[in-house]
Amino acid sequence: MKEIEILVEVYSTPQEIIKAFEKFEFIGVNETIDTYYYDPLRDNLKPNDKLQIDECFRIRTKNDVNTITYKVDQFDESGKWLYSDEYETKFEDVYMLDEIIKKLGFKELLTIHNSKRTYKYKDYEIVFETVKDLGYFIEVEYCTNEDVDVVEVKKKIQTFIDRLGLNVSKELNMGKPEMMLRKMGVKM
Repeated sequence: MKEIEILVEVYSTPQEIIKAFEKFEFIGVNETIDTYYYDPLRDNLKPNDKLQIDECFRIRTKNDVNTITYKVDQFDESGKWLYSDEYETKFEDVYMLDEIIKKLGFKELLTIHNSKRTYKYKDYEIVFETVKDLGYFIEVEYCTNEDVDVVEVKKKIQTFIDRLGLNVSKELNMGKPEMMLRKMGVKM
C-alpha cells in the first residue's frame, strides 16, 4: 500500500486542535507503542549519517492490537521524502516476537510512546498525536494502491492543513523515529 502523508509539528494548544477537528468524524483515541529494530550486520535498517531511516522494521502495539511492519521510504531526486511502501500484518504475542527478533540478531533502536486522536474526512485520515518527549503533531494521510501523482496529492494535503487555521510547522519530511534519534543524539 502507498502511504502518502504530511506530518507537521503543532504549536497551537491541544484545545485549539480538538476544536478545529470537531467538524470531522471522530474515530477514537489509540495509545500506541512503537519499537523499532535494526540489524547490526546490514545498513538498510540503520539510520544513515543524517539520522534518517530509509527502511524501518517495527513492532506496534495499538491498544490491544499488535502489528509487525516493514516500511520502505520513497524519495524524490533531491532526497525529499514522498511516501512509504508499507507491509504490515497482525500477530499475537509481543514478548515472543521480540524474543524471536533478538534471537535473529536484531537490536532495539528506540521505542516511541504516542497517544493518537484519529479523525476521518473524505479520503483523509487525520491524526492529532501527543508524542512522549517530542510534543504535538498532526499527520494527514492518504492511502492508495493505485498509481497517483504523489506530488499533487501532497499539495492537496498541504492545502487541507493550511485551511485548518492552526499554528503549525512546515512539512517535517521525517518521521518521529528520526526526530527522536536527533533529540537523543544517537550515533550509529
